[in-house]
Amino acid sequence: METKVKLDLFRHALEKFIIFNEQEWKIFTDHLSFSTTKKKHHFAVQGNVCDYIGFILSGSVRYYHLKDGTEITGYFSVENELISAYKSFVTRQPCSNNIQMLEETKLILISHQDLQLMYNNPVIGQKMNRFMRLVAEHYLCCYEDRISAFITQTPEERYLEMLTTEAYILQRIPQQYIANYLGITPVSLSRIRNRTIYSKKILAPVI
Repeated sequence: METKVKLDLFRHALEKFIIFNEQEWKIFTDHLSFSTTKKKHHFAVQGNVCDYIGFILSGSVRYYHLKDGTEITGYFSVENELISAYKSFVTRQPCSNNIQMLEETKLILISHQDLQLMYNNPVIGQKMNRFMRLVAEHYLCCYEDRISAFITQTPEERYLEMLTTEAYILQRIPQQYIANYLGITPVSLSRIRNRTIYSKKILAPVI
């Protein structure tokens, strides 16, 4: 019963990319696996090939690069999102980044090997090709949005946007990673947060 609930959740999340009929869904789910990964463990490691695309059932992860011993956080993902070092997964080249669990994280997995089997399946092959193309487009749009934000917005503006659209992330992710993602120090982030709280108090209506 628990497995069915998890698969139904996954199926619903995938509807923004593709809709499977019952026969296709049965074939697709036969190629899935489940995983529970502990906090601080890695889904993908820089320098290694990424073998999986994952769907987060519960938990959170961060994407980061390691340069000269310094971690540079690039993104976060939480429930109902796909995760992968996508370029490595597709090209079979080593990852240029790391993906680390920030909490114990439960995943549904699609391996590269199983994906190839689905590509070659006469019933589901064409739909899987379309599905992966749409996933690639999604990753590209997300990447373009992040690049645009770093070029056109200050760290404080990016923080305020996260506060508006992704407050759930700010509540769950350690502050040092949020600061690293914004490209500032934890002290600077603390100052931004204090200014934001102060502004809200000033603007709050008097009842």
